[in-house]
Amino acid sequence: MSDRPPSRTTALAEWADIPLVDWQGQAIDCTACPHQSLRTAGGCEPGRSCVQDAYARRIDRFFRQHPALAADHLADPYFEVRAIAARYTDVFRLAPLMNDPDETVRLQVALRVPQRLLIRLRDDPHREVRIRVAWRLGEGELPAMLRDPDYEVRKIVARRLPEALLPLLIGDADVQVRLEVARRVVMPALWRMVEDGAPEVRRVVAERLPAPLLGSLAADEDWLVRWTVAGRASGPVLARLLDDPESEVREHAAERQRALYREHGPDLHLAGAPHG
Repeated sequence: MSDRPPSRTTALAEWADIPLVDWQGQAIDCTACPHQSLRTAGGCEPGRSCVQDAYARRIDRFFRQHPALAADHLADPYFEVRAIAARYTDVFRLAPLMNDPDETVRLQVALRVPQRLLIRLRDDPHREVRIRVAWRLGEGELPAMLRDPDYEVRKIVARRLPEALLPLLIGDADVQVRLEVARRVVMPALWRMVEDGAPEVRRVVAERLPAPLLGSLAADEDWLVRWTVAGRASGPVLARLLDDPESEVREHAAERQRALYREHGPDLHLAGAPHG
């Protein structure tokens, strides 16, 4: 967001499209504002930069120009003022807002408070707050969010969790979480995902499983899993996929066979292919 004064056209558009009212829908009264002296000095302007306005963008412009005043508005009755003030005030003043009744305010707090306070927001009732917490929380504290009721929170945890703890999420109820696990978990835990109920998860497993173990997925019910295997297999597994019922899998297996032949020459015996 630019701090430059808007063009006359832009200013007029804001005046026309967004009413100049406070958070209760009343006309803005500059004479009742504790910062009325700023207007005389050009430090605020109704319709552009105003702490009384209901429009968040105008409130933000005000605090962007006067961040030192943000602390004075942390208890404002309007949640947008509190939330935007929390963005500009000193971080050490944020602790009282951790229990703010509005999640928009707590969201801003979660983005800024130090780790020792962020821990207290792990169980916030609003998912968006916990999502922010999951992105920022130190690795050592992430296991406490493994059983969060929201899948998006657990997905972020799976993306950031130390590798050794990823097996704890292999059986997660949500496929998006298990996909994150499949992309990161290492053997032997990866082997446990070969029989995952979601084909998209098994496709990721087929991309990462050690080549000698791909046989377990060569007969998978999902043709895209078999197609993935065909691009990495060799020997008897590749030979099996040359006769797959799906033409795309057979073609991919044949491409793989030709590539191996070009790479290793006629001395490499590929099951299902003429020997040297």
